[in-house]
Amino acid sequence: MSTLTLESEPLAVDVAVDEKTLRVSLDDGRELAVPVEWFPRLRDASATDRANWRLIGIGEGIHWPEIDEDISVLGLLAGHRQKSRAA
Repeated sequence: MSTLTLESEPLAVDVAVDEKTLRVSLDDGRELAVPVEWFPRLRDASATDRANWRLIGIGEGIHWPEIDEDISVLGLLAGHRQKSRAA
């Protein structure tokens, strides 16, 4: 059995977030789409706050300053999600 290795780390080039979906466009042409439900801070944020993002580094991740949320591209590819905190 062979092991899959990445030739280069995939980088985000664009992001779109709505009430249901986080979409991340990668520099290799792929687009990731995951439920916003995976990220409670994004889910609970206003549309204005969700739209105010910046790339971390050269695209290794995405940062939303108003809600203090950071999501890595590799984490998205691995299927990592955040758990809701009990109130």
